[in-house]
Amino acid sequence: MSEDKKNFETEAIRTQLERTDFLEHTSPLYLTSSFVFEDAEDMRASFTEEKERNIYSRFTNPNTTEFVDKVCKMEGAESGYAFATGMSAIFSTFAALLESGDHIVSARSIFGSTHTLFTKYLPKWNITTSYFNINKPETIESFITPKTKILYAESPTNPAIDIIDLELLGDIAKKYNLILIVDNCFATPYIQQPLKYGAHLVIHSATKLMDGQGRVLGGVTVGNADLIREIYLFARNTGPALSPFNAWTLSKSLETLHVRVDRHCENALKVAEFLEAHSLVNWVKYPFLKSHPQYEVAKKQMKLGGNIVAFEVKGGLEAGRDFLNAIKMCSLSANLGDTRTIVTHPASTTHSSLAEEDRLVVNITDGLVRVSVGLEHVDDIISDLEQALN
Repeated sequence: MSEDKKNFETEAIRTQLERTDFLEHTSPLYLTSSFVFEDAEDMRASFTEEKERNIYSRFTNPNTTEFVDKVCKMEGAESGYAFATGMSAIFSTFAALLESGDHIVSARSIFGSTHTLFTKYLPKWNITTSYFNINKPETIESFITPKTKILYAESPTNPAIDIIDLELLGDIAKKYNLILIVDNCFATPYIQQPLKYGAHLVIHSATKLMDGQGRVLGGVTVGNADLIREIYLFARNTGPALSPFNAWTLSKSLETLHVRVDRHCENALKVAEFLEAHSLVNWVKYPFLKSHPQYEVAKKQMKLGGNIVAFEVKGGLEAGRDFLNAIKMCSLSANLGDTRTIVTHPASTTHSSLAEEDRLVVNITDGLVRVSVGLEHVDDIISDLEQALN
């Protein structure tokens, strides 16, 4: 390891802004909309980008810079840009890089709002999407056309916790000269770094495990500097920037990411093992369970299994609803990656607008329950799940 290259945990804690004259130990909060110039020449040179400096917080801010620098070091990325939400990161990334007539090849198992972006909004600009089954990666190349520009996937997927081989995606992207974009939200850069496997860009909803306490919204895209430059110019002119306060909060959160995720994953594996042995559960999906269909792939590219467990309650839709209604301690919420364990029944809530056949294509069965395993004592989490099942 070189002198200036430090371990993940150290980079997360010690990547900070340069101290001011006050010699503060932790970075201050820069709640300012704009920054002043020394004179007319300084102002001119700043706007022409002859100088690298803060001009306006819609462009850059010291707090967002610190947050992005940390994520870049964690992911091994050249550059990045921070957004108000995870979805603004996804939209801005695609909008900046695509032109009318371009084509996306995407895994079908993606976040619902991303699916809506691909099917409802991007077609307005004559941008089309073809979907492949994440469990049939051998079919991916058949969807690629001369107009295909981006290959996109999540791994693990939301909410069915499927895994795709990132190295395979990297090889396909290289073969066809495509931009590979990976949503790494469920794994975090502590567990998985897609850029190592050939991805060009990595996107996170920082709202989830990066914050880890259900407090603030945020998103970030990191990766190839030339691509980030295009995304930055788009965002600079359209305004989806992350607020300085949220950036400051998220930067502090990253300092404990490794500690929190270790415990999340430890708890999640125990929860998954408990559910797998329960008589009222049909099946369980967790990347580090040997029963997971892509267990070997998960072990290859992930350090740990993550904090999300998916399982199917026997009895279908009504059993899923009954299970949620019987929960006492765990939260019923749309968020995930919180200190508090959160339980969701996708078929009756987040994915209820989809026809059953469309849900089944992405492995969302009527009885599927998604658990975002928190940091409570694992015995208490299991006890609540057990009483709700029984």
